[in-house]
Amino acid sequence: MAMLDWAALGGYFLVMLLIGLWSHRRVGNVSDYFTGGGKMPWWLSGISHHMSGYSAAVFVAYAAIAYSYGITVYVWAFLPLAFGTAVGAWLFAPRWQRLRKRYAVASPLEYLARRYDIPTQQALAWSGALLKVFDVAAKWASVAVLLNVFTGVSMTVGILLTGIVTLLYCTVGGLWADALTDFGQFLIQGLAALTMLWVVLDRLGDGPAGLVTLWDRLPDGHGKPLVGPYTATFLGAYVVVKLFEYNGGMWNLAQRYMATDSPKAARRSAGLSALLYVVWPAVLLFPPVAAAVLMPDIADPEKVYALMAESYLPAGLVGLTLAGMFSHTMAMASSDANAVSAVVTRDIIPAVVRRARELPPATALLLARVCTVVFISVSMAVAVEADHFGGVLGIIVGLVAAVMGPISIPMLLGLLPAFRRFGPRAALSSWALGLLGYVLVKFVLDSADQTLVIVTPLATSLVVYLVVGLISPEPDDTADAIVAALSPAGGGDDERPTADPAPRPAAAPGTTD
Repeated sequence: MAMLDWAALGGYFLVMLLIGLWSHRRVGNVSDYFTGGGKMPWWLSGISHHMSGYSAAVFVAYAAIAYSYGITVYVWAFLPLAFGTAVGAWLFAPRWQRLRKRYAVASPLEYLARRYDIPTQQALAWSGALLKVFDVAAKWASVAVLLNVFTGVSMTVGILLTGIVTLLYCTVGGLWADALTDFGQFLIQGLAALTMLWVVLDRLGDGPAGLVTLWDRLPDGHGKPLVGPYTATFLGAYVVVKLFEYNGGMWNLAQRYMATDSPKAARRSAGLSALLYVVWPAVLLFPPVAAAVLMPDIADPEKVYALMAESYLPAGLVGLTLAGMFSHTMAMASSDANAVSAVVTRDIIPAVVRRARELPPATALLLARVCTVVFISVSMAVAVEADHFGGVLGIIVGLVAAVMGPISIPMLLGLLPAFRRFGPRAALSSWALGLLGYVLVKFVLDSADQTLVIVTPLATSLVVYLVVGLISPEPDDTADAIVAALSPAGGGDDERPTADPAPRPAAAPGTTD
């Protein structure tokens, strides 16, 4: 890269660090650190939700699919995100906001101890935290691939550089730093992506009309919505997985709704994110789709976006584009780190160490920051060995999508009135048998069918939850009160006061209510 490119990249990292330092002043307790004190504007929450939903994997794994198969990646990978988030705007987002406001929780899993029981909460917390280590590791590996192409630095150095910068700003500033850097990253990524789009259209020779004329020049099958291994069954499974994942199964996204100041704001936040999922991935993925015409002989499709930037963009814009690619990874990884830290600090440690249940606020905040450091450090170590876990796409599509169902189904459905009598037996059975289904298909049967790997744990978990809950209901006054408190009275967004139906089984550190 030229000096202007390095200057653009260095300036980007510096701005992220400054935002982290500024956000530090807004963090006075655990609630501020994990949920922004419930003061985040809906538009910032919506942009942060969107930016935290995908990473540099878009420019590596998904760009490779766009180059090799065409528009199918937009159809099966991103339209489900728009659909799931839009459904969540009506069904889940307001409930997450009410949960934070009415029960003073700072972790999406805190309510599970009362809604089900502590063993259920712990099972979901431990397995979900482990899953997140691999999920974030895939993001570090993605951005390291890009940095390697642009600068020639090793994968290990790329992982360490990105991880350490993210570590500094998100540890200092908490959710406010995450959200504000998400917004800055959205602006940077916007400029970089629109520049790349304009340059690619110019290379196609038809100007803006290239958006239409390209389709006649693509290889066979590249204009089809579903092609190759990406079948209608795969799409259907992916839609259901993302419905749960993007409405709370991915804990950091639930935090965005919890951080807003009203159910209406949470709903608007989700609506904005859903709209962005329709528009923005199409902008990002058009260049690698067009690369099948412009650069038809790329040996490693995962490097297509980086090679296009190097070949087509002038000095300065290459660094800006790389910064834009960094932005997605750092947005998702920092928000995941904050969410996992919330779960570990508020849910896991108090259940294991009795003395941690009544920590002073300052000590609880220090513990939260330490957990963030540990999580990011472990995920970077796993990223260095990403190839041993199936590579970037193998982790994201295989492991994360497959295991997400068993972890998120009891948590999300537990918020809804229709399932208020579904108790710990249904939740734990759903979680355990769903994970067992994944292990059997992936490791015992050694299946290479992505559809089967994703469908089996999801379907198993959902069916078991429904069957056990219907056959063996567990009526509970506390669960009924929680579900009722999270549902709108008369279908509105009222702010009726709600008494806590039962004391917390294990008080979270730093809790003052």
